[in-house]
Formats: sequence, C-alpha cells, structure tokens
Amino acid sequence: MDASSVWSGLNSGVVLSLIAVLWTVVWQNLQHLQLQQLLGRHLNRHARRLAAMVDPYLSVTIAEYDGGRMRRSDAYEEVKAYLGEACSRDARHLRAEGAKDAGKLVLSMADREEVADEFQGARVWWLANSKPPPRADGAAFPWWSAAAQDDRRFYQLFFLDRHRDLVLDAYLPRVRRMGRELMVQNRRRKLYTNVSTNQWSHVVFEHPKTFDTLAMDPARKKEVMDDLDAFKAGKEYHARVGKPWKRGYLLYGPPGTGKSAMVAAMANYLDYDVYDIELTSVHSNTDLRKLFIETKSKSIIVIEDIDCSLDLSGARKSGKEAAAAADQGNKKDGAAKAAAEAEKKKADTSSKVTLSGLLNFIDGLWSACGAERLIVFTTNHVEKLDPALIRRGRMDKHIEMSYCGFEAFKFLAKTYLGVVSHELFDDVRRLLQEVNMTPADVAENLTPKSADDDAHSCLAALVKELQEATEKMAKGGKGQNEQDNAH
Repeated sequence: MDASSVWSGLNSGVVLSLIAVLWTVVWQNLQHLQLQQLLGRHLNRHARRLAAMVDPYLSVTIAEYDGGRMRRSDAYEEVKAYLGEACSRDARHLRAEGAKDAGKLVLSMADREEVADEFQGARVWWLANSKPPPRADGAAFPWWSAAAQDDRRFYQLFFLDRHRDLVLDAYLPRVRRMGRELMVQNRRRKLYTNVSTNQWSHVVFEHPKTFDTLAMDPARKKEVMDDLDAFKAGKEYHARVGKPWKRGYLLYGPPGTGKSAMVAAMANYLDYDVYDIELTSVHSNTDLRKLFIETKSKSIIVIEDIDCSLDLSGARKSGKEAAAAADQGNKKDGAAKAAAEAEKKKADTSSKVTLSGLLNFIDGLWSACGAERLIVFTTNHVEKLDPALIRRGRMDKHIEMSYCGFEAFKFLAKTYLGVVSHELFDDVRRLLQEVNMTPADVAENLTPKSADDDAHSCLAALVKELQEATEKMAKGGKGQNEQDNAH
C-alpha cells in the first residue's frame, strides 16, 4: 500500500471520529436540556401546589377600560351597579351620584374599600382600587397621553380556588345580569358635549319637548315615529343584512322650524342619551374618532348647523379665499394685509377635521364600534353640503322642517290655547298660504302675554302679524318691480 492511500485512510478515520465526538456532545446536551425542562415543569407544579397551600385565593380583575383607554368597559359599569346595590351596606366609604328618582342616590364603593358577598355557600370579596397611569411617552395614539392622566380604576374579586368553577361560570354572569338591570332602573339620560375639550362632559338631559308637543304636520310626525320604532326594533334585521345598527337623519329647513326640538323629541321618544358634537372644538380626525368610540349605545349623536362647520360646507375655504383675495388685491394696503394674515393664522390654528374623517366617522369601519345609535345632522342650507356627506346610506332619512302650515297651526292652537276651531281660523289658513312664518313665531303669537289675554286676542294678534308680513312682502315685491322697470 502506497503512502497516499495510507494518508487518505487516516484522514477518513479522523473525520469519522470527529463526527462521533460531536454527535455524542450534542446528544448529551439535548438529553440535558430535556432533563432540565422536565425538572422545571416538575418544580413548577410543586411550586403551584405550595403557593395554593400558602395562599389558596384566586383573583379576577375587572378594569374600567377595554383596549387601553379607548372604551369604557361594560363589565366594569355592571359590577359597579351591582356592588352599589348589593354590597355597599358593609362599606365604610362610598361615592354618591344622582339617581333617576330625585330623592335617591346611586352609591358605589370608594377606592381601597373592600366588601364581602356570598353565593351558593361560596364567600367572595370585592376590592375597589385604582393605580396611577403608565408613562404615555411611547403611546401609539397622541390622545392617549391626555386620557392617561386619570387614575386607572378597577375592581378585584377574590375567592377560594375550590370555588373557581362556581364563581366563573355562575356568580360573575349573575353579577353582570343584575348590574344591567340596576343600571336600567337608575339610569338618568344625559346630554354630552365636547366644548373646550376632546373629552365628553355631561349634564342631565331634561328637555321637555316630545312628539305630543312638537308643532308638525300629524302625518309627517307619524312617519318619523314609525321610522324610529322600526329602527329600535331592528337589531336582528341589521345583523341579518350585515349593517351596523345605526341610522342617519338629516334635518333641514329655515331657522326656527323646530330642528333642535325634533332632536329632543326623538331622544325622549326613544329614551336615548344625546351627544352634541361641536366640530370646531375637535382638533383632528383622530380626536373625532376617539369621541365617537366613547359614545354609548342607545344614543343620538348630533352635529347641529353642519353647514357652518369647517371645510364640510366650504365655510373655511371661503375664509381662506377671502384672505388670499385680500392679500393679492390690496398689497399696497397695510391694514388689508394685516387682516389677511390674521385670517390665515386663525385658519391654521383651527380644527383639522376633514370631510374624509367625518365620512369615516359616519359609516366607515369605526362606525361599527357600538350599536343602536342615531347620527343626526341639522342644517339651514342643505344645498351647501357636499353630496357625499348626505347621500342615502349615510343620512338615511331626510326630514324637511318647513314653515308653519295650517295643520301645524291647528296643533299649536290646541296646545297653547285649548281651541280646536275659531272664527279666525279661516283668516289664518289664507294668510299662511301667502306668507312664510316659522312654527316658533306662530307659537310666540299664540302665547298669552298677560292675564287678560284669551284665545280670541291671541289669534287676533297672530292674524295681525301675518297681515303685516303680507304687506311687507307686497311692498318689497313692488319696490323690486319698480327697480327692474327703471333699469
């Protein structure tokens, strides 16, 4: 055998030996790792058993907000209501809020207060607490930093490990169910607004206007009420067709025709809360989205006089164009330039809500964050609004709030004066066909001004007012005709 063959055989032997050694090392390490894992699981089991012997209690935490600070938790509100009714007698420190009954209060546990409860022989303990918010430097959304300034409240439920199934499967569902029932009993409807802040503030909603006192043609009023009834009963329908449970209403007509009164009547009819959004106080589309997410179900979201809001009706655009025109046409006039610069600065610091952001708010993905909500726009000039904003599917029902007709007048006469017929009714009918008068103005004339006023004097005052309006309209038309002839 020559030297090269011997050397080749030696090299092959060395390689095989190295592979064998490496495989032995790897295999030993794999066995060692598996042994460690088995030992770790074994020790963890014993540690859990030891912990259960030392502390046999489990806990469930129910936080005030779901999804960070995006939306208040329904479970938290239900537990709060339940504890206020069932357990607050044992608490030493309570919070109190106004109740639906003016003579009562709705109680809830204060922070760091603990009460006990019992269910089917199992004793549990509830603790109300809060903790400071985390630092918001790395928040994904800028509005979280403002919302995170408040302490994060939560309830903790403690119970024995042996009662786990009973508590989780029976007790907690019962707490939520009873909490919902108590919330309905104690609910006070609220009017929310976002003025001067990007968070909601509220007062109790106590507007007296109802459909029974709304000056409107009875047939059109019934049409609106039937539509509201169909919406309120439409949960299964919306689920079947795959649409969010919401509906858009556009109320349009001259000032004084009852658009705001219609919103109040709708809220009282449906027993819904009202969210009145002031768009000029909303800094951006993100802030608008945040406000919308925080609205609750069974609510009416209102944007009044939307034709005067931001870019949506061209109001801001007109202001910019006026400033640009002043800047270009009056370059030699220092006062005009200063006014134009001031207008530009004002526009730059105003709200950045866009039409696209509002459309997404109405029927985009975020519109499905909640259910059973009406979105209502009111406007005096429907022709100024972008067609995309008020098309069917966004504003599903368009309701014209017109000048007072004879049927609406008869309703007002019955409501304000208690009369259903009178010798002056024919005069009122004729004059209302000749001149436009809002229901608000008609109602003002039918309101007794002194103890001596009766139905006849009030109706006579209305007829006189209508006659004067007719004469003014005739003089205005005659003067216009004379001007046209002169030209």
